[in-house]
Amino acid sequence: MAAVRSARLQGACLVPEMRYREALNLALREEMTADRNVFIMGEDVGVFNGAFKVTEGLLKEFGEDRVRDTPISENTIVGMGVGAAMTGLRPVVELMTINFSLLAMDQIINHMAPIHYMFGGQVKVPMVVRMPQGAGHQLAATHSHSFEAFFQHVPGLLVAAPSTPADAKGLLKAAIRDDNPVIFIEHETLYGMKGEVPSDPSFIVPFGQAAIRREGTDVTIVGISRMAVTAEKAAEQLAERGVSAEVIDPRTLRPLDLDTILRSVEKTNRVVIVEEGWPHGGVGANMTALIQEQAFDYLDAPIQRVAGADVPMPYSRPLEQAAYPHAENIVAAAMATFQTGDRA
Repeated sequence: MAAVRSARLQGACLVPEMRYREALNLALREEMTADRNVFIMGEDVGVFNGAFKVTEGLLKEFGEDRVRDTPISENTIVGMGVGAAMTGLRPVVELMTINFSLLAMDQIINHMAPIHYMFGGQVKVPMVVRMPQGAGHQLAATHSHSFEAFFQHVPGLLVAAPSTPADAKGLLKAAIRDDNPVIFIEHETLYGMKGEVPSDPSFIVPFGQAAIRREGTDVTIVGISRMAVTAEKAAEQLAERGVSAEVIDPRTLRPLDLDTILRSVEKTNRVVIVEEGWPHGGVGANMTALIQEQAFDYLDAPIQRVAGADVPMPYSRPLEQAAYPHAENIVAAAMATFQTGDRA
């Protein structure tokens, strides 16, 4: 059972504090308890409790029929999930890192995403593929990239990227209950992050609803995955300079809650988009196009993008640190929006 660090009451609901990985574990436990069609499979998810211990204790509680260790073959694991989902089960597939999902792209893009449409809507594929991503642990170019942009490009997939423990639980529960295939992107650095998580089993976070992490009036900062946390740190530094930044966490990239972002742009007239992935063809590039198409008249400065370096992730710690965004990069981008327009 996930450890409860502390707890308080909010109305009639207990709100314990737990780590991001424990919130994911709780979501899996609650959904497996509520629905016998939900099962987990992946490399080391059973006996080893998962590469990042997200599935700790679930094998003992639910048995090997519902927590299945698999061979090291990502295309096979996802393909088995697609087949199981087509027969009415709700598989949750864990891949050790998002880099390994590249080995399963045939099953994800050619089968998981389009089967519902290829069968004229007669078949559903209600499955979740969970996987961590991100830099900062010196795991180099084969384990550390951020590939949200790949998956948000594909019609038929939903894409979630939670940045808090509460969202990790609420979005994963929503993903498991959804009849569409879901790519669920976690971040390795966030697994140890603590936060309050509602214990109510009915708690979910609906897809397509962004969170405003911090309200502001001068500039909008949109942070993806871990970058939502980094954006909040940048907002604190901007406040010391007299700049009021509004921080938005989209939480899901497909569907994207563009309305919340546009309302913020109408208020602040300046935008910075922050992602850990590569800049060319990235999430920020797509979001920039959408904002300029629909809110151009509200912009007082060019949209700024802060992204990972356009290189394979280095192993060297100093080079790796330089290859993904930090708060000071976001602050510089935000201040750059004031170098043009009537507030320069």
